[in-house]
Amino acid sequence: MLVLACTWLSATGLFAQAYQPDWASLDKRPVPQWYKDAKFGIFIHWGVYSVPGYSKKREYAEWYQYGLNHNDTARIRYHKAKFGDLTYYQLADQFKAELYDPAEWARVIEGSGAKYVVLTSKHHDGFANWPSQATALAWSMPWNAGVTGPHRDLLGDLFAALRKTSVHPGMYYSLYEWFNPIWLNDKPRYVTEYMLPQMHDLINTYHPDVFWTDGDWEASDTLFHSREFLAWLYNESPVKDQVVTYDRWGKGIRFHHGGVYTPEYQPDLDFKDHYFEESRGMGFSYGYNRAEDSWDYNSAQSLVLALIDKVSRGGNFLLDIGPDEHGKIPPIMEERLQQMGHWMSINSEAIYGAVRWKKVSQGDSVKECFFTYSPERKDLYVLLPRWPSGGRFVVRDLALPAGTTVELLDTKQALTWKAVGKDVEIRLPAFDPNRMTSEYVYVIKIHSINNK
Repeated sequence: MLVLACTWLSATGLFAQAYQPDWASLDKRPVPQWYKDAKFGIFIHWGVYSVPGYSKKREYAEWYQYGLNHNDTARIRYHKAKFGDLTYYQLADQFKAELYDPAEWARVIEGSGAKYVVLTSKHHDGFANWPSQATALAWSMPWNAGVTGPHRDLLGDLFAALRKTSVHPGMYYSLYEWFNPIWLNDKPRYVTEYMLPQMHDLINTYHPDVFWTDGDWEASDTLFHSREFLAWLYNESPVKDQVVTYDRWGKGIRFHHGGVYTPEYQPDLDFKDHYFEESRGMGFSYGYNRAEDSWDYNSAQSLVLALIDKVSRGGNFLLDIGPDEHGKIPPIMEERLQQMGHWMSINSEAIYGAVRWKKVSQGDSVKECFFTYSPERKDLYVLLPRWPSGGRFVVRDLALPAGTTVELLDTKQALTWKAVGKDVEIRLPAFDPNRMTSEYVYVIKIHSINNK
C-alpha cells in the first residue's frame, strides 16, 4: 500500500519537484555539459515551403505562406506563375521528399564536425514533419508528412539515422501557427488541446536532445503554459537530464529567461555570463530559396570565422541548411559543410570543449586573431584569419613562463617565442603549402597557461 500511495503521490505532483513552474526556479537549471562542449550544430528548415522555395533575397523563404496572405506582391506573382490557382495547402502533395536519404544527411552532417542537429518538426505554417494525430483536430485536409506528400515520418527517420552517429538529434517546434483555425478562434483551446499534446508527443516519442521553440512573440508564456511545460520537461520527461532548451517561450521572455539565449543574425550581442547560441543561414534564408545565387552564400572561411567568433565569446553556432522539396541538400550547402568539416578535422581541439578566455579577440576594426581556451588541458588557442606577414605574430598583454611550449596546431611544429615588454612575439616558419593542410584560419597552441 505504501508503494502504491507513493506512486500516486508522485503521479499527481504532490511530491516536491526539483524545478517549480516559475522562472526563478527554472532559470537555475544548468545547460547540459554535452551541449556546451559541442559548440557547433546544424539547423534544418524543411517543409511544404520547400516546394516553392522562394523569397526575394534577404528574406526568409520559409515565410512563403505568410507572404501570400499579406499582399507580398513578389511571392503572389511567383506563386501564380508557377502554381496557378493551387493553394499553399495543396502544395503539400508536391512535397514528395522522394530523394530523402536520412543516412546520407547524417553522414554529411557528421562529416562537417557538427555535434547536434535541429530539424523543424513544425514551422509556423503548422505542417508536421511527423505523423501528428493532432493535425486532424484543426485541419480539414491532410497536414502532416505521414498522410500526404512523402507519406513517411521525416523526423523519426532522421533521428534514427543520427543515433547511429556521434551527432545529437534535436528538433525545432513553433508554438503558434499563423492560420490554424483553432488558434485564430480560441487561443487557450489551441494551447491545451493542440500545442501541448503535440509537444508531449514529440518528447515522449522521439526523446530529443535539443528542443528549440519559436513563435514566441504572439502570446505570453502564461497563455502558452510554458513554465508548466518546462517544469514537466525538467522533472519528469524521459529527456529531463540531457535536453537543451532555449529562451523563446512567450512574449518578452527572449534574452530574459529560459535556457540558451538565441540571437538570430545578431553577431554583435555578447551575453558573457549567460550561455547563447547564434543561428544563421548559409545564404540569408533558412528555408531553401532558389532565388539565392552562389555569391549570396557565405564562403567557407566566413562560416569558419563565424563559428570561431561564437566559441571565443563562450557560445555555440547553429548553421542552417535548407533542403529542397525532393529531400536533397543543395550542392553548395553540402560543399560548405565538407569544407568546414575539413577544417574541423585538423583544428577541432580549439573548438570542442573550449570556453571564453579573458580576451575574446585582438584587433578592433580588423580582427587579428581570436582566442579560445581548453579548461581541461589548460591550453590557449590563438586563431589567425590570415597567415602573418614577416614570419611573426604578437599577442598583446600576455605573459608566459619561461619554457612554455608553443606550436602550430596543424603541423605540430614547435614555435619559438620571446617576451617583448608586456607582449609575446611568436615566430612562424614560411608558409609551406606542402605541409599545411588547414585553410581559412590557422591555429597556434600555447600549452599550459591559466585562464586568469
